[in-house]
Amino acid sequence: MKLFVDTGQVEEVRTAASWGILDGVTTNPSLIAKSGRGFKETVTAMCEILPHGSISAEVVGTTVDEILREAHEIASWAPNIVVKVPMTPAGITATRHLSREGIRVNMTLVFSPSQALLAAKAGATYISVFVGRVDDISGEGMRTIEEVVQMVDTYDFESEVLVASIRHPMHVVESIRLGAHIATMPFKVMEQLFHHPLTDIGLERFLDDWRRAGLHIFEPAGAR
Repeated sequence: MKLFVDTGQVEEVRTAASWGILDGVTTNPSLIAKSGRGFKETVTAMCEILPHGSISAEVVGTTVDEILREAHEIASWAPNIVVKVPMTPAGITATRHLSREGIRVNMTLVFSPSQALLAAKAGATYISVFVGRVDDISGEGMRTIEEVVQMVDTYDFESEVLVASIRHPMHVVESIRLGAHIATMPFKVMEQLFHHPLTDIGLERFLDDWRRAGLHIFEPAGAR
């Protein structure tokens, strides 16, 4: 499963990329607005940090013409950009045009299998299915992931299922179990994936035993 970080902060992308496990970045207008930097400046910086990853940048137009105009502009900034388009009738129409032109699209704000079907048929590269926001209103976000993954597999669509609106590491684990293609998460959730109390206890014990035994990997200066 591919791991994306969901952020508008360039430094978070830089840090996550340094770990060697980052496959891409997702952004949205709210995240970019919070960054305090310009849109193009932020997106192109992320593209440079992760040249072989997918960087999703979102349009803000709401008509077909506006979406297409903005998508062409955004896609021209770097070859690894994926244009995010909202799940609306205009968004679906624009996605069909863009996919035929070879421009990759991340269809966002998908909350149901029926919406995911439309995105897949329109040729979306990624279908961003939101889980946390559904859980917030007492729904079952991961149930939708299960249904969309099954749909893509059953009908052999080329679209990849991207789990979005991730709130905690368990959402990532459930995404693995269900066979989702991508999970995008806030930087703090990606950091949490590293941690397990038994890892901390085990490492501390190993190091204590090593120090008590007086062992060395490199011979001390002056030793024969």
